[in-house]
Amino acid sequence: MVLAELITIVIVALIIIYTYSKYILFNYWRKKNVFYVEPVVPTGNIGSLLTSKVSVGEFFYDLYVKYKDHRAFGIYTFFKPNLVITDPDLIRAVLTKEFKNFHDRGFFCNEKVDPLTGHLIALSGKKWRNLRVKLTPTFTSGKIKQMFAILKLCGEELVSSLESVAQTGDRIEIKDWFGRYSTDIIMSTAFGVKSNCIEEGDNKFRYWGKTMFEEHPFWSVLSAFMPQVLVFFSIPFLDRGVTKFFTQIFQNNVKYRQTHNIVKYDFMNLLIQLMEKGYVEPDDVDIDESSPTNINKLTLLEAAAQAFVFFAAGFETASTTATFCLYELAQQQDLQDKICKEIDEILKKHGELTYNAVNEMTYLHKVINESLRKYPPVPILNRICTEEVTLPTTNIHVPKGMAITIPILGLQRDPSIYPDPDKFDPERFNEDKVAARHPYTFLPFGEGPRICIGSRFGYVQTKVGLVSLLSRFKFKLDPRTTVPIIIDKKSFVLAAKDGIYLTIEPRK
Repeated sequence: MVLAELITIVIVALIIIYTYSKYILFNYWRKKNVFYVEPVVPTGNIGSLLTSKVSVGEFFYDLYVKYKDHRAFGIYTFFKPNLVITDPDLIRAVLTKEFKNFHDRGFFCNEKVDPLTGHLIALSGKKWRNLRVKLTPTFTSGKIKQMFAILKLCGEELVSSLESVAQTGDRIEIKDWFGRYSTDIIMSTAFGVKSNCIEEGDNKFRYWGKTMFEEHPFWSVLSAFMPQVLVFFSIPFLDRGVTKFFTQIFQNNVKYRQTHNIVKYDFMNLLIQLMEKGYVEPDDVDIDESSPTNINKLTLLEAAAQAFVFFAAGFETASTTATFCLYELAQQQDLQDKICKEIDEILKKHGELTYNAVNEMTYLHKVINESLRKYPPVPILNRICTEEVTLPTTNIHVPKGMAITIPILGLQRDPSIYPDPDKFDPERFNEDKVAARHPYTFLPFGEGPRICIGSRFGYVQTKVGLVSLLSRFKFKLDPRTTVPIIIDKKSFVLAAKDGIYLTIEPRK
């Protein structure tokens, strides 16, 4: 009898929850008279994401293809309304023209329980703005040029490690090798550590780097679309071991440099300046030490969070971009020959690999941009409405707190914008063709005041890796690699499911 009553209560409760969800919570877009995709209780429209049936990039790509003509439309992430924007003019409004109303990303950030999340990508409001002003001088071309020797050395070590493989014509999983290269660069520039990942592919630095990117679809979706849940329950997003490892590495090396008065031209040195002075010394002008900017100095944990996000954002995205570049060049040997010719000519002109030489390689830049177009490592952009506003040229009123999603992968593979979008064609980035396109249809680094602050460094890092390899080796597709690529359903970053294998041999 008791069991029967209990079952009845549960059934009634479920019916009430279902009815409330379907006709109250899921009635938001209908009441606003905005076109929306029909949701399902209790996950809204993201059930396929939570069950890893589709990757985040593919999910929003599919929505873009089906509903882009609406310019903007509604979905639900769990019970939370989310506005997806597909029109380039509306995207420009959100990212730039109306930035004052959309200046936050809405990602998980809880500095108390998860201190390394207090970084530039996740911070909001005035705290983000103040930090952005402080960090912008760390990514000038002058500062990157000072770090170039580190990048060049890592490129040389990558070549050296692969020479024996090339002699036998064996295959390599290229993403793993670029991951080692990127890890060595960023651990050196941001943490002041020589990690030796190129030589030791399974050391502690690679272990914790991989741990950081282990796929947990449910938590990834929650942190990106409903971070309030994690904040409310004080649940850290980052693995505790990851936080401890990167914090200790940063703290130990800051202390060592300060104790021994060591100054190097790298990102860590710039963060130490922000900790000690509150500003980064410019490339060619002295700043008055009594400047009021001295007041707002970074704490050790705040600086460690910036070093950490430099690693998190730069390690995976750069290695992904370089990987897809070689994947495409291995399939089109004529393009590989063309880029090798440019590399050879410019290296001969300069006598060696230099910062200026890399910047003269215009075809290389087009190849990287085409890779970023076809395979944007971060396939969506997120924004939060911070002040209610009506989207220009629409009747859509966006309330404060509304989540906005921009499907980059959909935009950059739209055949009406990029004809034959599955074709890898670097000539799409000839000056005349770029000028003819809407500027907000190529967004691998975002756009507007919150554009990726490290994009310039990312380009140089990727270029040095590719130039180092393509100046010495020839790459061909290994039969183990699928064509077209099967996207990893569990990964937030666009990645190949089973890796990308290439055969490598010396250039003749």
